[in-house]
Amino acid sequence: MVTGGAGFVGSSVALDLVRRHPDWEVVVADSLFRRGSELNLPRLKEAGVEFVHADVRHPEDLARVGDFTALVECSAEPSVMAAVQGEGDFVVNTNLMGAYHCLDLAARQQAQVIFLSTSRVYPVAGLEQLRTTEQDTRFVLDDDQPVPGAGAEGISEDFPLRGARTLYGATKLAGELFCEEYAETFGLPIVVNRCGVIAGPWQMGKVDQGVFTHWLLSHYTGRDLRYIGYGGTGKQVRDLLHIDDLLDLIDDQLLRPQHWAGHTFNVGGGRAGSLSLAETTALCAEITGRSVSVTPAGESRPGDVRVYLTDARAVRAHGGWAPQRTPRDVLTDIFTWVSENERLVLGALG
Repeated sequence: MVTGGAGFVGSSVALDLVRRHPDWEVVVADSLFRRGSELNLPRLKEAGVEFVHADVRHPEDLARVGDFTALVECSAEPSVMAAVQGEGDFVVNTNLMGAYHCLDLAARQQAQVIFLSTSRVYPVAGLEQLRTTEQDTRFVLDDDQPVPGAGAEGISEDFPLRGARTLYGATKLAGELFCEEYAETFGLPIVVNRCGVIAGPWQMGKVDQGVFTHWLLSHYTGRDLRYIGYGGTGKQVRDLLHIDDLLDLIDDQLLRPQHWAGHTFNVGGGRAGSLSLAETTALCAEITGRSVSVTPAGESRPGDVRVYLTDARAVRAHGGWAPQRTPRDVLTDIFTWVSENERLVLGALG
């Protein structure tokens, strides 16, 4: 069972699993709230994936799925800005209560759980106090940092969790705590993946969620962009993870539930898989053959950070997983997807 299964990550998980394991029965549950998720329904149907129209906020919806042996929990309202813009009730009920409903159902089924969390669980003030060096095109994390779990390689699982982290991050961290309780109380094999930015084909990117896809789409369509905050230079940095790299990890976790159970891992592209917005602009222009106007906007947004890099050495040491695709691979694959599905994609995004 894949919740959020018509979304970018959820549909990618479901389609990948039936491709790798034709003998598995895969069912997805989704409310189709997010614009563009309906475009994945024909793809799921064609692949033989069962779709159940269900909202994780309502346990009676999830009960219609029937029996399952494993749950990949991909449902979430992933926008940091949603709560700021007055949608806090939806964020809490989807991300927190939705996680509870999913885990409660998994407990009744004695099912394995893979819970997709987020790097946003780390406090904003803690990340913003990190020492950085400003270079020509990006901010770079210094190796010597004032807190544990941080260095030139990025943020590890030891980074302190005390402090505010946006309502989105708070609900996902609470979901992680629920995972601990359900693993202990019901003996469920649960692994938590704290993902950084995930990108790739079939992501309907927006400025507040899916920024790399949004940047590529803006170049493709000739839409102007803005560098928000930090002097308007576009030097803020994120790592990005190709969806196919995440799928490799999830497949291994499903095949080896006891090996992965009881752990929480930071999962992302790391320093080698990172880009600043300025570097993303140059790469998108090269790939699309089109330049767009990018203007500075000095105002900062709630919850933004100068640099976030995933230190994924723990997940590599535990299971041998590491990203195989580069940022260029990610953006090139998005460009190819948009080129081949232009009418469909641009029609969904408006």
